[in-house]
Amino acid sequence: MRYFTPWMRQGHVEDYYLESIVGRVTGQTKVPFGDGIVSTKDTCFACETCEELFTPAAPHGPMGLDGVEIFTNSSGSHFELRKLKTRLDLIIEATKKSGGIYLYANQKGCDGDRLYYDGSSMIICNGKILGCGSQFSLNDVEVVTATIDIEDVRSFRSAPSRGLQSQQAPKYPRIELDVRLSKRVEDDGYQTYGPTQPIDLDYHPPEEEIAFGGACWLWDYLRRCHAAGFFIPLSGGIDSCATSVMVFSMCRLVVSAIRKGNEQVLQDARRVAGEPEGSEWVPATPEEFANRIFCTTYMGSKNSSSDTRKRAKDLANDIGAYHVNIDIDTVTTAIVNVFYVWSNWMPRFKSSGGSVAENLALQNIQARSRMVLSYLFAQLVPTFRGRGGGGALLVLGSANVDEALRGYLTKYDCSSADINPIGGISKTDLKAFIAWARTNFDLPILSSFLSAVPTAELEPITSSYVQSDGKCLRDYPSLDDVREHYPQTHDLQLPFPRQDRTWL
Repeated sequence: MRYFTPWMRQGHVEDYYLESIVGRVTGQTKVPFGDGIVSTKDTCFACETCEELFTPAAPHGPMGLDGVEIFTNSSGSHFELRKLKTRLDLIIEATKKSGGIYLYANQKGCDGDRLYYDGSSMIICNGKILGCGSQFSLNDVEVVTATIDIEDVRSFRSAPSRGLQSQQAPKYPRIELDVRLSKRVEDDGYQTYGPTQPIDLDYHPPEEEIAFGGACWLWDYLRRCHAAGFFIPLSGGIDSCATSVMVFSMCRLVVSAIRKGNEQVLQDARRVAGEPEGSEWVPATPEEFANRIFCTTYMGSKNSSSDTRKRAKDLANDIGAYHVNIDIDTVTTAIVNVFYVWSNWMPRFKSSGGSVAENLALQNIQARSRMVLSYLFAQLVPTFRGRGGGGALLVLGSANVDEALRGYLTKYDCSSADINPIGGISKTDLKAFIAWARTNFDLPILSSFLSAVPTAELEPITSSYVQSDGKCLRDYPSLDDVREHYPQTHDLQLPFPRQDRTWL
C-alpha cells in the first residue's frame, strides 16, 4: 500500500479511459478495470496475487466455482527455511478440492534488499505437480512448460455437490476474448501431444537451503551492487565460519554455472574479479574464484588463542580465500589510553579486579575496533592487491538469530556490516549446515569448528576461567522454543536489533 490504493470491490469491473498517448499506441479509448475473469473460446482464466494464495478466503475458491479453469499467480514470495513445502501444499490443496490448473510464477533472485526470492515456478493440475522450476540456480530466467488436457479439469469437477455450490457462488464479470488458447485439429501447425505426467518433488533439507539459498542471494547482491567481492573478520568461531562457507558455496555455484555455459555468469564473474574488458579469464575452480573476490582476516588480540587463529587460517586456505592475519592490541590500547589521559584511571578486566562496567567496556572496545578495521581493509585490500579499478569489498556480518533474540552482541561490532547472511538462522541450523558442508564440500577442517567451545575471546584467559558463549547464553537449543512463537525469525535475512553484549 506504499505506492497504490488496493482495489476493494470484489467482482466489480468498470471502464477506465486511457490517456491519449496510450490510446494512440493500443488503438483503444477505454479498457475494463477491476476484479473479473477472462473467457476465451475454449476456457476461462483468472488471476490471484502472491499473498492471496496464503489467505483464508483466497479468490481461487469462488472463482473456481464460477467456472475458472486456469489460475495464474505472478508471485513475489521470498525465501524462508522450510517454506517451499508450505507454498506447494497450499497450491495442491487449492486445485485438489476444486480442480483446475494453477500456473505459479515466482520472482527469482535478490531485489537489492535482504530478501531472496527462490523461484520454484510450477504448474499444478487437479492437485498433481506437472512441472517445477529450480529453487536455487544462477539462471536469470527459467521457463516451465506442461501439456494439459482441459477435459481432465472438467471431468474432475463433475461431482453433483460441487455443482450445487457453484450455483450459490458469487458471479464475476467476464471479459470475452475472441481467441483460443489451444489448437484444434484443423489449425495450421497442429501436433498431437500426450498430457504431461505428474512428478514427485524432492525438497531440499534445511542444510541445503542454507547452502544454496544464501549462495544465490550473495551472488545476486554482489553482481548487482558492482562491489569487488566480500570481506569478513574470520574469528575461528562457527558463526563467521558458516558465513565463509556460504560464500564458498556461492563460488561453487558460479564455477558450476560457467562450466555449463552460462555466459552471463561468466561475464559477471570477470567484472567482479576486476578483469579488463576483453579478458578471456575463466575461473578453473571455486578456490581460484574465491581467492579473487573473498578476503578473510583474523583480528587477534592478547585474549585470542592459538587454536582460533589456526582454525581461521586453515579454513581460509581450504576454501581458497585471501587471508590476512593481524593483531589489534595497538589500536585498542591507544583508545583506552585516551580515556586514561583524561581520567588518570585505567579500567581493568573483571579477572583483574575490575567492575562489570569496566569489564564490558574493555570487551566492547575490542569488538568495535574490529568493525572499524574491517571497513578499512575492505576499502583498501582490492587496491593493495592490484585489482583493476580498485573497488571495495562488502563487509559480511556473522551474528545468528539466537544472539539477536537474546541481545547477545555488541553494538557496532562485527555484527554491524553491509549484509548479514546468517542474521535469521539459528545456531542449531548453522551447526547442521556446517556438518553437511563438511561432507558435501569436502572440508574436513569444519570438524574442528563443530567441536570447539564457542567463545568471543574478549576477556583474558586464566587458569580458572575461559570465556564461553554457552555460559552467557545458557542453552542454544532452548531458544528454538522462542522461534516457534516468532515464526518470522525463520527469514534468511532477518533484521536484528543491536544491543550491548549482556544478559537479558
